[in-house]
Amino acid sequence: MMCGAPTPTQPATADTQAIADQVRAQLEEKEKKFPMFKAVEFKSQVVAGRVFFIKVQVDDDNFVHIRVFESLPHENKPLALASYQTTKADTTS
Repeated sequence: MMCGAPTPTQPATADTQAIADQVRAQLEEKEKKFPMFKAVEFKSQVVAGRVFFIKVQVDDDNFVHIRVFESLPHENKPLALASYQTTKADTTS
């Protein structure tokens, strides 16, 4: 791994799903309620904290890409939805 570069894309884990779940309300305030919110894959990057890039399935054929910022532990701040992109199609098939 190159210092400062994002990790390779990997399958989502239970921890990834927990991160996505924590920012779901932030996203739904800006967009709409999603019938499904399943983390599919992710990568992360260490910055002044950590950034998670998570691909989330929101219905049978649509995905949302979310970028979540986790601050440094001493800052004691909640996870924050930094940005997102909606209506992403599944490009893995």
